This record gives sequence, C-alpha cells and structure tokens, in this order.
Amino acid sequence: QVQLVESGGGLVQPGGSLRVSCAASGIIFSIYAVGWYRQAPGKQRELVATISSSERTNYADSVKGRFTISRDNAKNTVYLQMSSLKPDDTAVYYCNANFRAIGYWGQGTQVTVSS
Repeated sequence: QVQLVESGGGLVQPGGSLRVSCAASGIIFSIYAVGWYRQAPGKQRELVATISSSERTNYADSVKGRFTISRDNAKNTVYLQMSSLKPDDTAVYYCNANFRAIGYWGQGTQVTVSS
C-alpha cells in the first residue's frame, strides 16, 4: 500500500510564508527522488522543485530564492518551505515520488495567496 499525503496548505497573505509537507508510506522512501508540482486553475501542472535521494535540489526560476525543498528520511517526509508568497503562487500543490520508472502522486493541498 503506497500513499503520499500532502498537508499544510491554507490561506496566506502576500509576502507571507507557509510550509507544506508530503508524508510517504509503503515505499523505501530514502531511495526516491521527490518533486513538488503545482497546478493553478486553467493552467497546466508545473514542476516547482525537486530533491534527489542524495539531497541535490533544483528549483523553477519563478520560485528560486523564495522556496526551499528538504527531506527527512527518518520521517518519510519531504517539505516545501515557501516565503515571500505571491498571488501567482496560488495553486494546488502536489508531491511526486519517483525511482527509475516508478512514480507515485499525492492528492494535493490547496495554497491560496490573497489579501
């Protein structure tokens, strides 16, 4: 039974901060690379940040310097710390865990940036 469960989304004001989490079960978490994706209404899903099994990270240009991805293998959890949030960051945020050709998706958590 493989599960990825996102949490931590909510409503935040522009300029604020939020941390979303992705908790995994049913996999050997430490060997999986994890990516955070987001999808806004009327737009395609886009890659936001990735972290490899060796904790190498990459970020989309739109979030570089504002978002930080990290992982805690002991907790089978990956985090996305978001700061200096903008209305354009509003989206459903999804995590994806992948190892070679095997990948899993969570159900997503809503992040809304608005005054």
